[in-house]
Amino acid sequence: MDELAEGGINAPVNPTKPHFHGHRERLRQRLLGQGPASLSDYEIIEFLLFGAKPRGDVKPLAKALIAQFGSLAAVLSASPQELKKVPGMGDASTAALLIIREAGTRLTRADILDKPVIESWSSLVGYCRTVMGRASIEHFRVLFLDRKNRLIADEEQQRGTVDHTPVYPREVVKRALELSASALILVHNHPSGDATPSNGDIEMTKEIRDTASRMGIELHDHLIVTRSSESSFRSLGLL
Repeated sequence: MDELAEGGINAPVNPTKPHFHGHRERLRQRLLGQGPASLSDYEIIEFLLFGAKPRGDVKPLAKALIAQFGSLAAVLSASPQELKKVPGMGDASTAALLIIREAGTRLTRADILDKPVIESWSSLVGYCRTVMGRASIEHFRVLFLDRKNRLIADEEQQRGTVDHTPVYPREVVKRALELSASALILVHNHPSGDATPSNGDIEMTKEIRDTASRMGIELHDHLIVTRSSESSFRSLGLL
């Protein structure tokens, strides 16, 4: 079958192959022999692009992505629209990078499922930073918890601009009632990198706390996350 795949039984004994075939095989052998840590950031991106681009040299594209976004983490955090601005990035390549990000998100989410999230706080913070810490616009999401503080649902409620997300307390509480949630944890990101709550953040949180409290729903905390830090309203004495 390998003979036929390479050109049939009449193919030359040593057919000429594009240089990237040998490069891909050397990368695979290094990965298997020396482990993933032996690969540079752009080489990891090359691996991710191999399936999307089975033919052709993807090293220049991998390096272009690193040059454009600055790091592997930034490439994997980029939106589809941002990725497609890089020459050579089509639907297949963009999808290959997006699915890796989703796999990472689900991996970190597994650490907080089926257990009280209050007892897995560091895992919860890590998950929130993975999901939205590097986003270029503000995202607001709500974690809905049952009576044992286990996660019922994790839902993005709103997306905004680089420094503002419109949030409607009644809609948050309405959704909590629909899910029969007993408690909430609010999460949003600050693209600026400064996790300090704004006056608007504080005011909005108090509105949701008061509205939820009237319906017998507790607001455990409000987390603000960035790519490198986080802040907790409860730890700051704001709840």
